[in-house]
Amino acid sequence: MAALHRSSRNQRGQVLVLGMLLATVLGLAWMRYFATGQVLAAKTRLVHGLDAAAYSGALIQARTLNFLAYLNRARMAHQLAMAHLVTLGSWAHYAGMESRRLAQGNPPAHLIGMLFGADHGRAYLAAASAVGLEAQARAGGALGRAYAAHERFVHELSADLSRVLVRDLPQARLEAMRAVLSAHYPERKPGDLRPVVTEDAWPGLLRRRAPDAPLFDWTRQLASLYPFLDPRDHTARNPWPVSGRCLQLRHELRRRGGTALDDSGRWRAGDTQSFHAVRSNRWIGCYYREYAMGWAWMPARPGQSMDADHVDAPPDDFADQDFWRWVRSSTQWDLVGGRDNPLANSYALRDKQAWTSRGLGDYLDVAAGKGRDAASGFVVRLEWPDASAGRPVRARSAAESLFSRPGRRPDGLDETPSLFHPYWHARLAAGLSDAPGD
Repeated sequence: MAALHRSSRNQRGQVLVLGMLLATVLGLAWMRYFATGQVLAAKTRLVHGLDAAAYSGALIQARTLNFLAYLNRARMAHQLAMAHLVTLGSWAHYAGMESRRLAQGNPPAHLIGMLFGADHGRAYLAAASAVGLEAQARAGGALGRAYAAHERFVHELSADLSRVLVRDLPQARLEAMRAVLSAHYPERKPGDLRPVVTEDAWPGLLRRRAPDAPLFDWTRQLASLYPFLDPRDHTARNPWPVSGRCLQLRHELRRRGGTALDDSGRWRAGDTQSFHAVRSNRWIGCYYREYAMGWAWMPARPGQSMDADHVDAPPDDFADQDFWRWVRSSTQWDLVGGRDNPLANSYALRDKQAWTSRGLGDYLDVAAGKGRDAASGFVVRLEWPDASAGRPVRARSAAESLFSRPGRRPDGLDETPSLFHPYWHARLAAGLSDAPGD
């Protein structure tokens, strides 16, 4: 028994050694798992911060694209303003010329009122207040200067602004991402936060285009929404016969005018009004003798002629020759079946006022071939050394700006991505975020 007791005493403490070894192993495992947890926590924090930064970068892109869309729409608004100014210029010149005819009494106001009604007579008399108004239609007049200001915005200011926005977007996007990361890591120095864009679709997303058929069509469609730019054609006739030889004819007061965008992308406008008196003689029978009352021609470019009947050098008056003789010898006008104001057109062409214009101008839009899948995506990486893990912590994220209409079109068609509709949004591109291999 004594020997057995001594053997038991000799074995005391061996379990403690095994326990210490086990504790050491468990401690090492715990430390390992703790370090791994720290790495995972650091990686998770980095991924979340980089996703937020990437989304913010895509949001800056989307806002820039929407701003460019609004800028394109602003250019269209300036084009419509130019159309209105050309029309106003034509009206100003027309009114100034009519005031001169009124002062000369050629034709007299009371005759216009008697033949065509009091409203026409009062309208003709109102031209007395337009004396000298034609000066506003000159290039240096108030209307001409306003037109030049709109022209400058379309071709210089907006073009320069869009160029700067496109050029500076990558840097603005990077600064936005750095700002988000700085807020996410307030304990780190801003210089440590250096995200790197490794893939970027921005450079190939946009292209500058020359004016094309869709832009012309859209401009004309927008102009059609404004009644001020509608054709200004009206014909008034006196109700009773004025000649026994010409019972089917009546005196006519013809108002003609219109505003149009020509094939060069420039606006033009013209306005005329003439009193066409029924006359007859034994040589040519019945005909219309035209008395030009007011005229204006604002061509799209200097030297542009008119589509309507006219001659290049009309006489100032017909004191030395009969109107009908001059027409037969110098023109091909139809003195009976004509429906225009050829003499007033001729005066308008002679006294034309041309404003300098460069047309619709080039515009920025989504590059051809992008189609419905147009998007501007990018991939961004960020890493820094982790002291606890002994190796760098890395993450990668991706985001994109895409065109997405907020609701269906009324006609049910799909909306084509463009820089004329501000429907650009931002989102993360999950398929590229934190991809394997980082």
